[in-house]
Amino acid sequence: MKLALFDLDHTLLPLDSDYGWGEFTTRIGWTDPVEFARRNDEFFAQYQAGELDVHAYVRFATQAFRERGPAAAAEAHERFMHEVIEPQLRPVARALVEGHRQAGDEVIIITATNEFVTRPIARALGVEHLIAVELARDAQGWYTGEIAGTPSFREGKVTRLEQWLAARGLDWSDVHTTFYSDSTNDLPLLEKATVPVATNPGEGLRAIARERDWRILDLFAEHA
Repeated sequence: MKLALFDLDHTLLPLDSDYGWGEFTTRIGWTDPVEFARRNDEFFAQYQAGELDVHAYVRFATQAFRERGPAAAAEAHERFMHEVIEPQLRPVARALVEGHRQAGDEVIIITATNEFVTRPIARALGVEHLIAVELARDAQGWYTGEIAGTPSFREGKVTRLEQWLAARGLDWSDVHTTFYSDSTNDLPLLEKATVPVATNPGEGLRAIARERDWRILDLFAEHA
């Protein structure tokens, strides 16, 4: 089986969807602009430095919509898709995904952003299989702010993909994997992939890709 694995933020999207969602919740009046921006920027810097406490971040990032309940959260996310995400769904990214689908590959988005933010984005890209940070739910079925299972972050992406394979009676020996990512946070999975592709990479990953002779794809710059 051939798998085409895609990170989402700054890989298929020219932005960070989690960060963008946070800014959107401030814009619609759900969070204090100054305090939320300070904490959001702090977490984002930690992520870029590879030092993020993903559990603390998910509690922070989901607080605004958790407090407002399912109906308001769904309505806000629909606005977020229309106003923020859909204008950034570039044809070149869609074409990359579609090329793998046409070749018969199984396409999977594997992201460290939570399922609430990313599931509608995966659907918009026509991708059925999403491996995201799963959110724990309470007895009423609403999100608690905690993570369910292993977060799909750093080496957790390897674990979650192995779980996905095992659920289908497969392991690494049964698949050929191409993985597109922009971040050194994804080195564990890039190193496991049959074909690692440094996509819109930051300086750190670009240097590593050059050293290891990995393909470098500047997806958006090449089609500006």
